[in-house]
Amino acid sequence: MTKKEIIHIGKQVLELEAKAVQALIPRLDENFANTVEALSRTKSRVIITGMGKSGLVGRKIASTLASCGTPALYIHPAEAGHGDLGMIVKDDILVVISHSGETREISYLLEFVKRIGIKLIGITGDKKSKLAQYSDIVLETKVEKEAGPAGVIPTASSTAALAMGDALAIALMKKKAFGIKDFVFYHPKGEAGKKLLKIRNLMHKGREIPTVLQNAPMKDVLAEVSDKKLGMTCVIDKDKNLKGIITDGDLRRAIQKHGSAFLRKKAKDCMSDSPLTIDKNDLATKALHLMEENKITSLVIKSKKGTIEGIIHLHDLWRTEMF
Repeated sequence: MTKKEIIHIGKQVLELEAKAVQALIPRLDENFANTVEALSRTKSRVIITGMGKSGLVGRKIASTLASCGTPALYIHPAEAGHGDLGMIVKDDILVVISHSGETREISYLLEFVKRIGIKLIGITGDKKSKLAQYSDIVLETKVEKEAGPAGVIPTASSTAALAMGDALAIALMKKKAFGIKDFVFYHPKGEAGKKLLKIRNLMHKGREIPTVLQNAPMKDVLAEVSDKKLGMTCVIDKDKNLKGIITDGDLRRAIQKHGSAFLRKKAKDCMSDSPLTIDKNDLATKALHLMEENKITSLVIKSKKGTIEGIIHLHDLWRTEMF
């Protein structure tokens, strides 16, 4: 087989699976909306099950739901009949994934589910299957054909089921008003959480902020920079409005410029009067970009009134392992 033929096969598979997902769009109806409504109202958990490739898809959907604020877990259907049924309680909602809707291990669960009265949502490619008949709500993920030889390898069908799960998760996220702040809370160690981390979660505030008045002598400036250990201090007026900053670099340049007269100068004589600032609700990634672009190590967080709300240092970003 030539490289050209291999590439052609790969493209055929991707085109077929893309069509399978596209075909779901006109099928989304009240059943989809009713599913999202049901999932948003549950006071318990969403239990997801599926066998084989459907099970792997189910694990991913459960993980996505959980990360978006909906408690969810996966149960293996074969293990369910050997004691794991005890993990399912009446107030749960069960989402069952089976393209044929006739999977033997799934069929064994249906009677139990009906007996305890749990709400059942079926994701299947056959609206006339046993799973569909037992389900309270059916989400159809029928595909024209699978990508593999003889149409027996779950490819387009598992992709369609996965896409349906993603659609549910995002719609549910919007329904529950689950925002970026919530998402970061559930991703404290992940790359997604780092990218969405806000300045306000990292900044130094209160007594940690180095400040001196405009007329402060330089010995007081040196003491404040050394004491707060951020390599800089803010210069403020009597109303605590930001007037400028003095960094380690500013101190070195002032010593070179004024020589022995350096200690007789005031803070206002040595400060940079146009410091870069950032809003506390900006992303930490924006702070990193500004620091790298301007070759600085600190940014002042300033309120709309002109007062200082905090300081963020390059070391604070390093600790997040953002880079």
